[in-house]
Order: sequence, then C-alpha cells, then structure tokens
Amino acid sequence: MTLLRDDDQERAFDHASRTYDRLTALNPGYRTELLRSARRLRLPDDGEGLHVLDLGCGTGTSTRALLRAAPRARVTAVDASSGMLQRALAKPWPAQVRFRHLRAEDLATAGEGPFDAVFAAYLFRNVTDPDKVLQILRTLLRPGGRLAVHEYSLSGSRVDRALWRAVCQGVILPVGTLTGDGALYRHLWRSVLTFDTAAAFSDRLTRNGFTDGRAVRVGGWQTGIVHTFLARNGPAANGRCGHAAHAEPA
Repeated sequence: MTLLRDDDQERAFDHASRTYDRLTALNPGYRTELLRSARRLRLPDDGEGLHVLDLGCGTGTSTRALLRAAPRARVTAVDASSGMLQRALAKPWPAQVRFRHLRAEDLATAGEGPFDAVFAAYLFRNVTDPDKVLQILRTLLRPGGRLAVHEYSLSGSRVDRALWRAVCQGVILPVGTLTGDGALYRHLWRSVLTFDTAAAFSDRLTRNGFTDGRAVRVGGWQTGIVHTFLARNGPAANGRCGHAAHAEPA
C-alpha cells in the first residue's frame, strides 16, 4: 500500500488542521482514551518537578490530556505540522507548556531534554523509521524514564482488521473526502493496516532497549484497534520517576 511521504504528510496535516478537532470530536471516546493513556504514565505528585515530552502533539488534544493527568509537570509539545501547531497555539495554555515545530527525527539535535517521561499519541505509524525515533527517545529520556505510546495498532485478529476497514470505508474516508482531506485519511486507513500489530510493536520496544513493556487495549469500539504501550528507558532509576513500575490495568 502506498503511504504519504514525510513532506506530503506534513502538507496534508497542515490542510486538515482546519477541521481536525471537529472530526476527532465525532470519534466516541477519543479524548477519554487519550486521557486514560496519559494517566497510565502514573507520574508522581501531579508531575511536580518533572519534564514531559508530548511527541506529535497535533492541535494540542494530547497536550491537554497530559496536563489533566499531571497538572504540575513542565510540558514540551512538538509536531512536524505547522498548521497543527498554529491550531494548538491558538488555545489557552498555562506557563509551563511550550510548543516547538520539529520532526521527531530532529529531536536529537534540537537541544531538548532530558525528559522524565514521553507521551506519543498517533505518531509512530507516521514516521519513516520507528526504530530511529525510539533510539532518539532513549537518549532523551532519563534512566528509568517512562514512555506511553497511544497508537492505532491492530491486535492481529481478522475481526479487528475487518472492523477497521469497515469504519474507514463507511465513515472516515467519506468524511475526509468531504473536507478535502481524502489523501490524508486514505493514508490513515492504509497506515494502520501496514503498521505493527500490538505484539510486534511491543517487541520493537524491547529490541530498542525499553523495559517493563506492556500493551493495554483501549475501550469502546476501538478495542483491538488502538492500544496504549507502556515501557521504561532501561532499568528504573533511583529518582522520582523510578516509582510504580507497573501501569494501571485497562
């Protein structure tokens, strides 16, 4: 299946940013499940004194979820789409939140970090080299730092694969075509079918040096289609983010 290249993706997301929040609001449980994934980071003391990266922040919905989960954390939110960032920046934010226009692959040379935790929502199936991005995150995360990846990653069952196809053909692709963003939503459909299954992405985390890995299914119609992946950057540190080695159950 043909997917959009990086530059084409960024232009497509720029254009889709006009209607993105309205369309995602139509998805039952979209914001609720993002918040649950952010809370699964289990940052102590409401995140006080911690620096958290929101990787692929889009219009800021994941950033808002992070702030609700850890209202005292300092958050750096980055995205490759200038259009998405403009939508995010137009919203009110507390002083501890900052946004940067960066590709995930450019973080290694951007002077960012270190981070105590990373939240990446709907990002990894859109990057060319997921292993490279994971290796970059390992250099930016403190030892024992926490990673939560909220992603479309199919369970591997034929039923879940068929449901995703049906939702795309019946809802996502027609709506995307009406808004003039058909190319992006066709990419969304195909990227999920070609991306790692939940088991394969869990293995990818382990191969790249992350430990205590765990995949949690989200609820609602997305069960078996979207997962939260939880892991740590190597052995748990003695610092404040070294507490609570296991994420909460689904």
